[in-house]
Amino acid sequence: MSAFDRLFASEYERVVRIANRVLADAAEAEDVAQEVFVSFSRSHPAEASYAAAWLHAAAAHRALNALRARKRRAIREERGAAPEPAIDPHEAAEAGERRRAVRQALRRLPERSASVLVLRYSGLSYAEVAEALGVGVGQIGTLLRRAEERLRKELES
Repeated sequence: MSAFDRLFASEYERVVRIANRVLADAAEAEDVAQEVFVSFSRSHPAEASYAAAWLHAAAAHRALNALRARKRRAIREERGAAPEPAIDPHEAAEAGERRRAVRQALRRLPERSASVLVLRYSGLSYAEVAEALGVGVGQIGTLLRRAEERLRKELES
């Protein structure tokens, strides 16, 4: 088994989970994960000490970009589409609404704030988040608190 195969086997599920947490779409999350691994394999050695952190950060960034692209696409399609029914009963569920609101608020945050939140709440430790973002571990607590405050303000607006 090659070094890349070992890296893929050990990190693929986590990369998909990170992307899926942002996108809430398993198929799109798998597409993002594949793009992330292809991009990594073209530019970095599989044995690199930063491989896992790079993959996790790239998954969060690409997923956020895909989410933004999805929103732009929906706006373009909405301009030419007939109005949709007012409210779908399943969408009225409180949990679904809250997740949607959080994803929309994440799109409006600066990329660094959104990334620190997505990485941390995807289960990465402070050290892993720090490595993925290229900052010191001591900064993560502050970055996370500021990002949470920005998210809270976005959700309240």
